[in-house]
Amino acid sequence: MQDVLKFLPAVVYEYAIYPDGRRMFKYISEGCTHILGHPPEAFVADPGLIDRLIHEEDRFLFKDTSLKSHQNSEEWNWQGRVKVDGKVKWVEFRSNHQAEPDGIILRRGIIQDVTERKESGLESRLRYQSLTEKLPIGVFIHRNGILLFANAHASEVLKVPADQSVVGMPFLSLVHPDYQEHERARIAEVMQGIHVPMVEKKFVDFDGKFIDVECMSFPYMFQEELCVQVIFRDISDKKRSELKLRKNETLFTQLFENIPLAVVMLDESGKVFLVNKGFEEMFGFGKSQLKGKNLNDFIVPDELRSEGIDLNNLIAKNQVVSIETVRRHRDGRMVNVILCGVPVMLENETIGIYGVYVDITDRKKVEEELKTRNTELDNFVYKVSHDLRAPLSSILGLVNLAKLPGNTDNPLDYMEIIGEKVQALDNFINDVLSHSKNLKMEVNVSKVDVAHIINKTFQDLDYLEGASDVRRFISINGIEFFSDYWRISEIMRNLISNAIKYRQLLIPNPEIHIKVHVDHMKADITFSDNGIGIEEENLAKIFDMFYRATEQSDGSGIGLYIVKNAVDRLGGRIMVASRRGYGTRFHIILPNRINRIMNNTPTIEVSDEA
Repeated sequence: MQDVLKFLPAVVYEYAIYPDGRRMFKYISEGCTHILGHPPEAFVADPGLIDRLIHEEDRFLFKDTSLKSHQNSEEWNWQGRVKVDGKVKWVEFRSNHQAEPDGIILRRGIIQDVTERKESGLESRLRYQSLTEKLPIGVFIHRNGILLFANAHASEVLKVPADQSVVGMPFLSLVHPDYQEHERARIAEVMQGIHVPMVEKKFVDFDGKFIDVECMSFPYMFQEELCVQVIFRDISDKKRSELKLRKNETLFTQLFENIPLAVVMLDESGKVFLVNKGFEEMFGFGKSQLKGKNLNDFIVPDELRSEGIDLNNLIAKNQVVSIETVRRHRDGRMVNVILCGVPVMLENETIGIYGVYVDITDRKKVEEELKTRNTELDNFVYKVSHDLRAPLSSILGLVNLAKLPGNTDNPLDYMEIIGEKVQALDNFINDVLSHSKNLKMEVNVSKVDVAHIINKTFQDLDYLEGASDVRRFISINGIEFFSDYWRISEIMRNLISNAIKYRQLLIPNPEIHIKVHVDHMKADITFSDNGIGIEEENLAKIFDMFYRATEQSDGSGIGLYIVKNAVDRLGGRIMVASRRGYGTRFHIILPNRINRIMNNTPTIEVSDEA
């Protein structure tokens, strides 16, 4: 057995630790001469020789692991360097732990020369370091939280000064405080062999600035021990770009959504990609209904389909288009718009289309209203000049006739005719003034006594021929009515006046029926007579300025025009039905403003046309 141990390329030993603290080799094989540079008897005679052979940098770990193994009564395994004949060797100590009855601890083990293996591992580490130095990513290796390795790119990212190194520093000192607890948990999982996903976190460089990084961590054998390898890349520029992109997207999204216009974005194939709230409000279609579909199928009227296709083709060819046209709302009504189509270009290719719609329906209404007003003004000027001059001419003719030599006519007859002409002229001027007042005066809400207005109107019109012959049937019920007193009076004055003027002369008892019912929402007014009536083909014209359906009266022709405008200003509706020879019926619905009064809200409404 001794011969076997003599030629064994290792040292076999038995080491005793006594209760009084003494330590000594009880046996050590002859291999120690070759491996440790001293014969067996030297180690037996001097137990401290082995300690002195240990490299000074590894001596602490040698003693520390040996002591812990003794205290824990467990096997001991240590690798480190020894100095033999001025050279450094790598050796590995292994021993068991055996307690004897007399209290002596025996350690039997083996010492091996692992220099060749360690140098091979060193060569591997050098190749590893050479490889990682060329990588454009950062690499850390740490054990027990202490950095053992960092490649050049890692030092560059962390702005490590040329005369300093991160090796030996705590790894967590490079991690942003907000991420340190999470990183501790990841390290524990890595050391247990648990796969951890790639994460984003922040490092702290040597200038104290925060760096956004993307990290992966793996278990890794380094210097014969299990360590943690951290591979990371600096994504600070990427994060800044992403932040800028998000800001731009936010600005675009908020502008797109909140711009007070209807905007649609089409993709390169002409299909709807996005619509904003303004578009949904203008046309009634939202993103969920339109995305990926042809916009023309939804809002372009059938008669303008070719226009819609032509516009898309022009814009796709990098032309900006702006036209005034008509588009269809979801409910079927037409919307007058100004459409601006703008191509979205990328590298000289159209990748999308912006369509911006401006609702000009109100402008169109104003234009139509203006045309109507201009026409009315022309008619008004002509009618006023004619109706003012006609009675004046008649009066002037009578005056000249009275001056003729030898004229024996009774002057009182002339005066009666002149009085009639002046009265007609005064009535006409009053109607014109009423029309002007209705257009310009604000709506003044107050309590309206409809019965009083009707009775007073009949009294004021008692001078009209045939007024005393008219039979009145008046029914008023419901709650209090709040509206514009003057306009209600004008409506009643003109309707009653017309009923008297256009009564059937051959009927001995002409009739006027007025029914009024008032609730919290409205006043429902029905006004009917048994007068001469109106031809059906003329009903659509009776509310036109200066229109007269009959020559039975020489009225101004603007009475019903005033009625219609007054009803409109009060927010109501008026309908008419008539039959020639049987009479006419007007049905008027006017809002009751009683709730406005009860809630103490202002009673003055600003005129839309003033």
